[in-house]
Amino acid sequence: MISRPLSILYFSNSTVRAGVEEHILELLRGLDRRRFRVHLACPAKLVEQYANDIPKDVQVTPLMLDNVWDLRGALRLARTIRRQKIDVLHSHLFRASMFASPIGWLCRVPIVIETSHSCEVWRRGWLKSKYIVDRVVGHFVDYYVAVSDACGRYLAEQKGLPARKIYVIRNGCNLDKFDPERTAPVGMRLSLGFAEKDPVLIALARLDSQKGHHVLLDAMPGVLKEFPNARLVCVGDGDLRESLENQAGSLGISDAVRFVGYQTNPQDWLALGDLTVLPSYYEGLPLVAIESLAAGRTMVATAVDGTPDVIIDGKTGLTVPPGDSGQMAKAICTLLRDPILRRTFAQAGRQHVLQAFTAQRFVRDTAQLYLDAWDRVLHRSVKQSIEEAGDLAGRPEGDRDHRSHAHECSASGRE
Repeated sequence: MISRPLSILYFSNSTVRAGVEEHILELLRGLDRRRFRVHLACPAKLVEQYANDIPKDVQVTPLMLDNVWDLRGALRLARTIRRQKIDVLHSHLFRASMFASPIGWLCRVPIVIETSHSCEVWRRGWLKSKYIVDRVVGHFVDYYVAVSDACGRYLAEQKGLPARKIYVIRNGCNLDKFDPERTAPVGMRLSLGFAEKDPVLIALARLDSQKGHHVLLDAMPGVLKEFPNARLVCVGDGDLRESLENQAGSLGISDAVRFVGYQTNPQDWLALGDLTVLPSYYEGLPLVAIESLAAGRTMVATAVDGTPDVIIDGKTGLTVPPGDSGQMAKAICTLLRDPILRRTFAQAGRQHVLQAFTAQRFVRDTAQLYLDAWDRVLHRSVKQSIEEAGDLAGRPEGDRDHRSHAHECSASGRE
């Protein structure tokens, strides 16, 4: 039990609003204010992208801490922790935790948490080398949240982190805003140069090497061979945009592909599409897959990490091996030629995500982790106080006065 709201600080180093940032936003919106006071520390660029989506009562500290020599950022985070009397420091992604968790530990934050959003196949060099850095940082982390079973196995089996610290809390999002009966805004097709009957594929993902857009572009000639009027819309921005546009040109498919940048209305883009595609090389548990099924649009996705938890092959969509443009083209064509199969998958998919991936469940499970962790902190504090009292009772009176000042923080929360 708690007698006051716990003070939660979310920390992210990201400068781009994508799936991880939507995950954080759901927590900022959804946590019960009778039990939690909510704070956010992140780069100013991300604050700008969140714009008015952050609830008004969330206290925001713009800061970037992405370098071991960034003393100013470290001091600002420490001041925020102390000023706001933070009970739970919750960092997202290992790189953020690597810098923030030791600071939280030094500031005697009772509970330090790191959420792992993927299996980090991108890591190379000293950041991966037998995960030595991860295990060192792990001494400052009390709990790890994995967004999928695959991610949990990665933390335990590859990183070698203690299983007792790992909790699987699957991603979720607000599904109320996605309606299978929604239609694309009037004029949307025309503005893209599409005809009314053109089959439309939607790829909702930032233009990053992780997301595998180049594989999807390589698959498009095979799709166009059977469906010459098929069109692909890439919704999202990133460093690879120019490179991908050049690739589309070299493949001779520029007329069939549109890059529309970051958009704030994913519901309209999903309504435009006949199906969606996610060609990623790795994922934690992709929100876009959940959103697509909630919107009644089945998906072709790569069978990586937590994606098959959402896109169940042959039931809610089709999955293919990562990097295989031939299999991707084949799967896309299978769905384009069979609208009844698309509809069957879409209906099953919507039921699946409504049962397993709601924001309410995800926020509730995260809140319960905080409360259970706090109960353990209080239990350890009471146990330590009892042990110290018993120890003092057996000592001479002069020693008792000295020992009574030794325990400065009764809720250190360290294991």
